[in-house]
Amino acid sequence: MVSELQSSSSLKTDEMIINMGPQHPATHGVLRLIVTLDGEIVRHVEPVIGHLHRGQEWQGQNRTWFQYQALIDRVDYLSGMFTSWALSRAAEKIDGCVVPERAEWLRVIVSEMNRITSHLLWLGTYLIDLGAMFGFPFYPFREREKLFTLFEEVAGQRMMFNYIRIGGVQRDPKPDWFKKLEAFTKDFPDRVDEYEAIVTENPIFLKRTKGVGILTKAMAKDYGVTGPCLRCSGVNYDLRRFKPYSVYDKLKFDVPYFDKDGDTNDRYIARIKEMRESNNILKQCLDMIPQGEIMAKKQIAGLRVKAGEGFEAVESPRGVLGCYIISNGSDKPFRFRWRNPSFSNLSCLPELLIGHPIADVMAIFGSIDVIIPDVDR
Repeated sequence: MVSELQSSSSLKTDEMIINMGPQHPATHGVLRLIVTLDGEIVRHVEPVIGHLHRGQEWQGQNRTWFQYQALIDRVDYLSGMFTSWALSRAAEKIDGCVVPERAEWLRVIVSEMNRITSHLLWLGTYLIDLGAMFGFPFYPFREREKLFTLFEEVAGQRMMFNYIRIGGVQRDPKPDWFKKLEAFTKDFPDRVDEYEAIVTENPIFLKRTKGVGILTKAMAKDYGVTGPCLRCSGVNYDLRRFKPYSVYDKLKFDVPYFDKDGDTNDRYIARIKEMRESNNILKQCLDMIPQGEIMAKKQIAGLRVKAGEGFEAVESPRGVLGCYIISNGSDKPFRFRWRNPSFSNLSCLPELLIGHPIADVMAIFGSIDVIIPDVDR
């Protein structure tokens, strides 16, 4: 009887709909995924966003320029330097403000430091997502804490920096701060070697990531994907090279890029390489940074930006982060609109997951490196 049932061509499974999140530890925030399963195979996924809406665009229009500068680095809380930088660049474009050269170099320094801390947290949490609970996830936090200590010295805070301001930067670091950063840049490549020795050729890690979650070039373009996810899929696009801003045109660095359709493993390799390149950028900046002023616009409660509109973008750890502003010349912006990379990158997730077993959901989702407030903003 059993063999007859097994051989019957009329046998079929019933689809099951389950919720992953919004309180799932591996969705990295309150993201809800409505997953339709056929057995263990994913047939459909619907991301439900909005559980962590920050109202940052509304707040930008109802706070003064001076107040909003302190709020905006809470959008992508892992790389707040970049949201502050995008805001500042857009406002400076409208205002015609010329940022002092030393401030530009300091912006690059703190932003590349922030790129490293963001990728380090991604690496540690991603290994936890894949079930690596043996202690390695704490390795990246060792170097991350060193950079946080430097952030705290220069900005007064470890995560919500409010360091990059309209017209320049908040504070000029002390000479000893640069020496500490230099010591970090000398030590960091060896620490990345440690990560790779444990992870890169690990057979379990390769089994979970190789050939999994392939993002084609066409799909990446269709969904507006940017950042490492895009460059892993055969599109060599990085704003620091394609449209150089600040002092990036004076620096020599490689942009990790793969001339193929990228999988989950490629996205890991790209971020490892990006951390090494950011470290190289820091070394060059420490050698080339000039003396001079760090602020071109007085930071007062009545801070104003001339009437006009402008858009500027920066290359954040997750991709192109853009800020569009309309100013009417008062102490409050008239209109704000953000182009957040996590929002666009998340949109391709349903297509990436279809046909994969449910065990691959978190491996693929984690490889995209989505920050939920950056989606909901």
